Amino acid sequence: MQCLAKIAQTMGIFNLFSRDKKEEKDILDQGLSKTKENVFSKISRAIAGKSKVDDDVLDELEEILISSDVGVDTTLKIIDRIQKRIARDRYIDTKELNAVLREEIVGLLIRNENEDTDDFDFPEVKKPYVIMVVGVNGVGKTTTIGKLAYKFKQAGKKVYLGAADTFRAAAVEQLCIWGERAGVPVIKQAMGSDPAAVAYDTLKSAVANDADVVLIDTAGRLHNKIGLMNELTKIKDVMKKVVPDAPHEILLVLDGSTGQNAFEQAKQFTLATEVNALAITKLDGTAKGGVVIGISDQFRIPVKYIGLGEGMDHLQIFNRRNFVDSLFGSNF
Repeated sequence: MQCLAKIAQTMGIFNLFSRDKKEEKDILDQGLSKTKENVFSKISRAIAGKSKVDDDVLDELEEILISSDVGVDTTLKIIDRIQKRIARDRYIDTKELNAVLREEIVGLLIRNENEDTDDFDFPEVKKPYVIMVVGVNGVGKTTTIGKLAYKFKQAGKKVYLGAADTFRAAAVEQLCIWGERAGVPVIKQAMGSDPAAVAYDTLKSAVANDADVVLIDTAGRLHNKIGLMNELTKIKDVMKKVVPDAPHEILLVLDGSTGQNAFEQAKQFTLATEVNALAITKLDGTAKGGVVIGISDQFRIPVKYIGLGEGMDHLQIFNRRNFVDSLFGSNF
């Protein structure tokens, strides 16, 4: 059944005009401002008045990185790399620390294949390109799907959405509203229906109508690992009956403002299914943006998208160097 939803006319958060690169960079800088000001600016203060990077500077740097939710293991890896640079180069002054730290963090982040073009695109050899979106309730999963649908539609793609989170009426309704806002069809069934059946119907409709990309919303429950694994496996198996190599992408959506809780969610979902891309949302308004670094490093999965606000254009392709540059700013 194709979803028809009533759009709220009062919502003014969607800018239908594309933004240039400067505006995108401004959104990134603004979205990461709390992390930069509340955490990474501490690094500048830690090295103020010091001429060289010594043990005291490294100890303070370690504490600052951990407090920014980079994570202990990733922080220790960064400190170890800096120590090796000091040993190799024999001397690094505090002015050089900026460049070294940026370089080492960029090197830890897993490369996102879209970062060079900054395009919301996917391999055209896969048609339809099927994205299964997973994540717990409240992380911005359905919102991310809606924004992606909008971005793909703006790029000239034919998009279908599948409301396979059949356990919450609000989830289906929300996806329908986003589908109508983005101008793309949403396939749904009655509440309590088999999620795999919804995914199957969505792909059948998408194939019949020559769609380019399909996004499947799944239930945002973090129940026991076996139950989660079985549910997601069933959805994948049923989709393969229509598109043999589906899903092409399993996108895990995480709430960046939850810090270490996002690590635990990533752990559970990567154990339950073959996650191969990440979207980290709600980075605006939080000082915990360092979680992006730790999650990418520890799980060896590329961060593909980051959410920096409510607007359609506040979902951006993740670019490692732009992200690190925005975190540290021009003053450090």
